[in-house]
Amino acid sequence: MPPVTTGLELLTREPHPWIAGARLGLLCNPASVDSQYGHARDRLVRAFPDQLSALYSPQHGFHAEKQDNMVESDHLTDTTTGMPVYSLYGETRIPTAQMLAPIDVLLVDLQDIGTRVYTFIYTLSYCLEAAAASGTRVLVLDRPNPINGRDMEGNILEPEWASFVGRFPMPMRHAMTIGEIARFFNAQIGSPAALDVIPMKGWHRSMWFADTGLPWVAPSPNMPTVATAVVYPGQVIWEGTNISEGRGTAFPFEIFGAPFLQPEKILEFIGGPRVPGAILRPCVFEPTSGKHAGRPCRGFQIHVTAPDLYRPYRTSLSFLQAILHHHKDDFQWKSDPYEYEFEKPAIDLILGSRDFRHRLSRMEPLQSIENDWQDALNDFRSLRRPYLLYSDEGTD
Repeated sequence: MPPVTTGLELLTREPHPWIAGARLGLLCNPASVDSQYGHARDRLVRAFPDQLSALYSPQHGFHAEKQDNMVESDHLTDTTTGMPVYSLYGETRIPTAQMLAPIDVLLVDLQDIGTRVYTFIYTLSYCLEAAAASGTRVLVLDRPNPINGRDMEGNILEPEWASFVGRFPMPMRHAMTIGEIARFFNAQIGSPAALDVIPMKGWHRSMWFADTGLPWVAPSPNMPTVATAVVYPGQVIWEGTNISEGRGTAFPFEIFGAPFLQPEKILEFIGGPRVPGAILRPCVFEPTSGKHAGRPCRGFQIHVTAPDLYRPYRTSLSFLQAILHHHKDDFQWKSDPYEYEFEKPAIDLILGSRDFRHRLSRMEPLQSIENDWQDALNDFRSLRRPYLLYSDEGTD
């Protein structure tokens, strides 16, 4: 048995009181699996015959087949069970009363990746709001934060930059599990839902995903490996620029670059290929889709050698400043709509601040910027404490 047991497996071994006789719904995707790769839908059908009534899917679809932002999924019928699958990233991102009508309890079994800019947790937040309005209960089946529940990093989202990639004030790297996030979000909304969480067994805050013994299934098409998740809290910033974040390659977010980028100048600016916890390897790649599709891009692959030392957000911001310094005539901020925001710049939504972009562009020292976010980060550390379910040793 793996060292960690997920909420899914624990629920099916020891049913929660809310389950008895209830009509169940399941918010899930292909990463909703048990330790033997069995899907949550199938496990729940076996454990609770005739109770599972509806399925729900987040961004990228029930089969995680949709590649990019603002690519919507339709409602469909699950070919295995014949159940309706309601898309929560289609005609609406908020479940309607009609969608929740077939169920009494919404089970949530999603693999989060530990970063503020990831839409699954905001789908969960809208589910909590809709469930509160309809009287539906929400039961989150907890899963690990793959990049540990200890290390936090980044500035706190400013409320005026709230969006579907950041609804509540939290840092870029939040160090919570999805069950803990549900508890935190539920306290932020006006009328909280009836919420409970099935905590994991055996997980503690210093664990990386490799320590859990659990299988990794990509929760979204461009999150293929745990290594992707490790760099993502920093590398997601390229979505707000004309720098390729590696979509359309075998190593999304692990590689980045552009046709105009000169790696030798970037290395000179940051002081060489070795950064704390990682090595930058110059490379050339040609995306098959997305930015610069079909064009050779010069850039880097990030090889993380010491995850505990690596600070993904700070590291990628240093790359950004190097590019701003050496390629200001070719570099551009993304001007297209981003996650259904048509007026606000994508980079400000990602960074959670407009001032932050200006400070980076003025080449303010990163250490100064980082120092300025520490007080707010410490405040968040205290703010989240009542919602945590685990200590450094395991379940509290």
